[in-house]
Amino acid sequence: MTTLGKVALGMMGRLRPKPALGAAAATIALPPVEARGGLPLMEALAERRSSREFAPDALPLPLLSLLLWAAFGVNRPEGGGRTAPSAINAQEVDVYVALPEGAYRYDAAAHALQLVAGGDLRRITGYQDFVDDAPLDLVYVADYTRMRMVPAGTREPYSYAAAGAIAQNVYLFAAANGLATVIRAWIDRSAIADALGLGHDEQVLLSQTVGYPKA
Repeated sequence: MTTLGKVALGMMGRLRPKPALGAAAATIALPPVEARGGLPLMEALAERRSSREFAPDALPLPLLSLLLWAAFGVNRPEGGGRTAPSAINAQEVDVYVALPEGAYRYDAAAHALQLVAGGDLRRITGYQDFVDDAPLDLVYVADYTRMRMVPAGTREPYSYAAAGAIAQNVYLFAAANGLATVIRAWIDRSAIADALGLGHDEQVLLSQTVGYPKA
């Protein structure tokens, strides 16, 4: 679908997911993570960039596992610490993964994907046309019920800061592993929230497309 078509549907409140491509498993257990490999940090920083052209090829499950762990996985199991910071360790940001067969929430503690919607939500994760066919789109959602100890007026900016840290992890992982990615704020947050079945205390923050670079 074209960008103008999406904008028009969004203005009418009619931007909807496509039917799922294939059967969606209720849970996808991700392979164990070995936190090694890829480019050294300084080389990854030199390669970090945004790309808006993606090959449609799906990421193998081991690579998807590493990507999600790098984004916001548990890197200190003894205390539940994560790879990205959050205010008072609220860990309020949930990472959702829009795949052709369905949309999943990343359960970092179990290192697994939990199905939340059976349709193909990629087209509604952003107005740009490339999101429709890229292999996956990440959506960052703040759950403010986890921020009771944070003043209400600062919950939103704190959550955006946390989502930005997660997005940068994804950028560095992509740079270190030959992937393409781009962060996106031009999104229909209401359409995404409806498709994911979010509650009143949850807010869609950002989206990020990830895939192999287009040849």
